[in-house]
Amino acid sequence: MKAIIPVAGIGSRLRPHTHTQPKSLVPVAGNTILGHIIDRLKAAGLTEYVFIIGYLGEKVEQYVREHYPDLNATFVVQAPREGLGHALYMARETFRHDPDGVLILLGDTIVDVDLPALLAQPGTILAVKEVKTPSLFGIVETDAEGRVNRVVEKPRIPKSNYALVGLYKIANAEKLAGALEWLIATDQRTHEEFQLTDALMHLIEEGEPMLPAAVDNWFDCGRKETLLEANARLLDQPEFYQPHDYPDFTDTVVIPPVSIGAGCRITHSIIGPNVAIGEGTIIRSTIVSDSIIGSYSELSSAVMHDCIVGSDASFRGLNHSLNLGDNTEIDYSQARP
Repeated sequence: MKAIIPVAGIGSRLRPHTHTQPKSLVPVAGNTILGHIIDRLKAAGLTEYVFIIGYLGEKVEQYVREHYPDLNATFVVQAPREGLGHALYMARETFRHDPDGVLILLGDTIVDVDLPALLAQPGTILAVKEVKTPSLFGIVETDAEGRVNRVVEKPRIPKSNYALVGLYKIANAEKLAGALEWLIATDQRTHEEFQLTDALMHLIEEGEPMLPAAVDNWFDCGRKETLLEANARLLDQPEFYQPHDYPDFTDTVVIPPVSIGAGCRITHSIIGPNVAIGEGTIIRSTIVSDSIIGSYSELSSAVMHDCIVGSDASFRGLNHSLNLGDNTEIDYSQARP
């Protein structure tokens, strides 16, 4: 089965990090978002990949070529960018004749699911997760037998709270390609874009059976909050709790789980928990928790939590020498209303 990974988006919700790199290459838990996705797909046995690129697409292609040189990868450019349905339409000729169907996984989405078990299920499978705010997502409705009978993109009045998480196993690739062609030919837009949900709804109306499959965890890494949540969840693995010998870390406490890249120099600091640091970063007299720090950055005299710091960045906090008398109060925290 071929994997289709759309990675053409701008990533506006992750500004300023996506000014200089595509959101799929934003670091998380010692890897990139895209790296985590590819590693999981490879572990499930997928060997053929189609990457739909657009914004800073040359960086995505360079990353895949350098880090996964053995990957059987094809790159398709989406221009202009007019939604997920349009992205897949641009790539339709790369998969329409595949007899085993296709697996579609969005390039900013990390999903905890038993992929081999999902791939082994017959027919078309839509991965879903129960959410509190279904109007923000594409949602799935089912009939009395549990089959999908309707998919809707960001409904104003949702009739279900099961959201599509960006993972789709489509059994009939030719029919999917035809539905995408129908989408474009009829100019079928929702929220001003061509949506995959509308193509899936067309397949349902044509009689294509679909089943939902619930996932354990799902991280839409296109926002700071969910990216940090994904970082903490991905660091919650045995290898990130193992004690390490850090010879260059002077007077430093490391509280796992953490991921610290090669060549880092850290002194007089407290690192962790839930911290991922890229290679070659220098940290002095700093406390960092629940954060992602890029490569070749420099932090000093800071207390940081819930932060994302890009690569080649520098931050220096306040360092005070004080002589305070009795009955004195100094508050440097944010002013309270």
